[in-house]
Amino acid sequence: MADRLRDDVGELLRETAAEIVLPLFRRLDEADVAEKAPGDLVTVADRRAEEKIAAALRRLLPGSVVVGEEAVADDPTLLRHLRGGGDVWLVDPVDGTGNFAAGRQPFALMVALLTDGELTGAWVLDPLADILADARVGEGTRLDGRPVHAADRSAVLGALRGTAMTRFLPPGTRERVEAGGARIGELLPGQHCAGREYLDALTGDQSFVLFWRTLPWDHAPGVLLVREAGGVARRFDGTEYHPADDGRGLLVVADEHLWTDVRDALLDA
Repeated sequence: MADRLRDDVGELLRETAAEIVLPLFRRLDEADVAEKAPGDLVTVADRRAEEKIAAALRRLLPGSVVVGEEAVADDPTLLRHLRGGGDVWLVDPVDGTGNFAAGRQPFALMVALLTDGELTGAWVLDPLADILADARVGEGTRLDGRPVHAADRSAVLGALRGTAMTRFLPPGTRERVEAGGARIGELLPGQHCAGREYLDALTGDQSFVLFWRTLPWDHAPGVLLVREAGGVARRFDGTEYHPADDGRGLLVVADEHLWTDVRDALLDA
């Protein structure tokens, strides 16, 4: 992936946020918000942003396939491309739609690129905070254009702060995680925006995030950002995350050396 493409996708997200997403923030009418499924919202901003981003990505990489969250809602068979050959884009036009629809922050715009089934590029933009992170496989992660390394080997378990997204956890797992929080320095509530959680792992605002639901557009971009910054994203059993896996449970830790400690503290309590 050429450096020019890395910059072009970031600029595309900024442009989409400025032209489509931000002008609709706190200006949505009742008719602009719908439910794809009970509790799963979509807004006119999601649909318009995905249309713009998808068209531009196809121009940037002719012959590429776009798998967008809203397109998959209409045609779930698009997910088959995540294990296919060639270049495949994953798009979350507005991550944190519930926040956006309610006039709250944070929310984010996110894109990932898979090449022959493997993650090779990632972009996450928080347009209100004006923070853009991008990554290129094997070449590291940038935060607003500057290289960033999230790992902190001096950190100890009792001094960590991180998030556990407990809303969707099975009851037994939720109880273990909440009890295990006593072993962690600070267990934070979720922000209902995966993109922002991953950005906070890059900035050092938190050292880990625990998720249950792992829809590919929610996690593929952030996983590569964290990996290229020195962290890890693994299933609870220690296997590496892949966007095509239809699994549950994901523990993202900014420092690989702490992954096992965090997992044991939260899941074996």
